[in-house]
Amino acid sequence: MTCIAFVLVSWRPNAPAGMERSVAASVAGLTARGHRSVIVTADPAAPPHYRGAAVERLTTLHLPQPCSDQQLRRQVDLAGDDLIAELTDLYATHQVDTAIYVDALWGLGRVMPPASPDRRVLAAHVVGHDTDLAAALPRATTVIAPSATVLDQATDRGYDTSTWQIVPNALLDDPTSPDQANREHLREQGPVRVLARLGPEKGVADLLSVDPQLDRPIEIALASAGFEAQAGSQNQTLHTCLERASRISGAAIVPPKPWDQAAPWLAGAAVVVVPSHQETFGLVALEALAGGAPVVSYDIGNLPALTDAGGITVPHADGPTGLWRAVHTLLGDPVRCKATSWAGYYRARDYRPTHIADLLLKVVS
Repeated sequence: MTCIAFVLVSWRPNAPAGMERSVAASVAGLTARGHRSVIVTADPAAPPHYRGAAVERLTTLHLPQPCSDQQLRRQVDLAGDDLIAELTDLYATHQVDTAIYVDALWGLGRVMPPASPDRRVLAAHVVGHDTDLAAALPRATTVIAPSATVLDQATDRGYDTSTWQIVPNALLDDPTSPDQANREHLREQGPVRVLARLGPEKGVADLLSVDPQLDRPIEIALASAGFEAQAGSQNQTLHTCLERASRISGAAIVPPKPWDQAAPWLAGAAVVVVPSHQETFGLVALEALAGGAPVVSYDIGNLPALTDAGGITVPHADGPTGLWRAVHTLLGDPVRCKATSWAGYYRARDYRPTHIADLLLKVVS
């Protein structure tokens, strides 16, 4: 039995962010396979346990909420050797075999203890800042990424990715096959849904700049994260989305969805729109596919490879008008909508938590 520690200072259940959610799915898969996991976080709202994993809250690192990259970097530097010593002690207490640092900055990869444990993995979900990545890479024994998109971006930035390995993100739970009678009912009358955090790169404000002229509800679930690019940027994005949604008939901003409600909520959509301008994996798209909901997105990042025949990807240059046009195409074509639904479900089965846990163990053990 292996013990794997996941380090991510912003981790807490139901955080509306891909890295936090990916850790949860990894833990679920490893627990199902009989292995032990430890989640190391600095979020005071994190519980002591999650899906069979112990959760350790760092006492040497104190972060504002929300926190910017610059603020986190400053606090990590202030914690210094005390933070490294605390990590080392936690690994010894839990008899950790492998430590996975989920990001060079937010996962503390830049200060990972250089000798404990023997297997030290940097999980590069995004390439991030050179100052953090340059500090983390020499300390890691293995580097993993969730998609070829990250490797391509790192290569373009001048990094040697020849030894980096791909371990995709996983679903939190196994997908459930769609009820086709219900899917047809949703195509005829169901809502179009969007699920995103309040980051400008998620493209929701841009999507709402165009009135799609749909005769059905358009529901947008938005959530604030524990991090933001600039102070106040999430509130500004929310204000813009609320104002633009008020101009569209049937559109509404709805409350954010906890992790265990996100997949069923997406499965209840006629179509799910993922309007992101950049996406190194695409967990929202994956969860929609798992419930049989067709996905409409731009042809950027990992989204075309992930959705495949489970949706429509449109050229980014076509903008929100292109996304809404694709929504109309799917809603008006019952044969294509049914085929897309089943294709998405079978695509999602490749990302079951136990399957991805097995891939992870092969790479890091």
